[in-house]
Amino acid sequence: MMIQKFKSILDLIEVFPDEQACINHLEELRWNGDIISPFDETSKVYKCKNNRYKCKNTGKYFNVKTRTVFEDTKIPLQKWFMALYVFSSHKKGVSSHQLAKDIGTTQKTAWFLLHRLRYAFNHPNFKKELSNHIEADETYIGGKAKNKHLCKKSKGTQGRNTKDKTAVFGMIERKGNVIAEKVDDVSGETLKSIIYENVEIGSMISTDEWRSYRGLNDNYSHTIVNHGAKQYVDFMAHTNNIECFWSHLKRGINGIYHWVSKEHLQSYIDEYSLRFNTRKSNTSERFDLILGNIVGRLTYKQLIGHE
Repeated sequence: MMIQKFKSILDLIEVFPDEQACINHLEELRWNGDIISPFDETSKVYKCKNNRYKCKNTGKYFNVKTRTVFEDTKIPLQKWFMALYVFSSHKKGVSSHQLAKDIGTTQKTAWFLLHRLRYAFNHPNFKKELSNHIEADETYIGGKAKNKHLCKKSKGTQGRNTKDKTAVFGMIERKGNVIAEKVDDVSGETLKSIIYENVEIGSMISTDEWRSYRGLNDNYSHTIVNHGAKQYVDFMAHTNNIECFWSHLKRGINGIYHWVSKEHLQSYIDEYSLRFNTRKSNTSERFDLILGNIVGRLTYKQLIGHE
């Protein structure tokens, strides 16, 4: 498969000058010449007019957008491609207000478009089991109480609390990928279950002294740095890499989005995680990686359904 290379928006427009060029590229990424029906993978497929296909077994028509984030969209694919390029290549993301100006849509449309792209960022192909030397840490999203107006301050919110903040747990493989999840609490049961699910048994894990990490020595080589005693590095033991990711995540949210709801926070975490995990890829490689794994549909009703 020929990978289209581009380094700027001007290059992107030259590579994808019209809707048909976008459709051809999407078909190549999704099917690579072997068209598969989304309704029955074993069915024979007939090619029809206007970039449509027919599934023989079900009798249903489909196209390359079916059962992807592009399904039933009225926005031209060229605008989708421009949005994906800007969204995936800007290190700290792009706001819906700015994207609306860039691609010529309303802010509401740009907001929905960005969330559909974030939905695609949660594809299983983007997640790999961590191994070797891992750093694990938890953080809290929601702002400092001292910076809030008196009427918005809550009592008993010092330290590790989820009363007016949201807890996020993360793990990073040194020189590798990061995995981060919004969690309801930072208890040992919650954190260790995520570690067991995503980290290869026998790996080395570095954490701080938080009591929830006790017992990791049963399955991992566990090293600890005592932040409470102002210890931040002990030979190979430190959590500097995961804390660097937290800094990047918080600066991005504060600087670009200013505020995110607890309901949608995981989507923003997935956004920053994928950009971090593809930091060694060039612009076109990252673009095609996301575009080739964009299966799955998110409707506006689902997005605002508060589920």
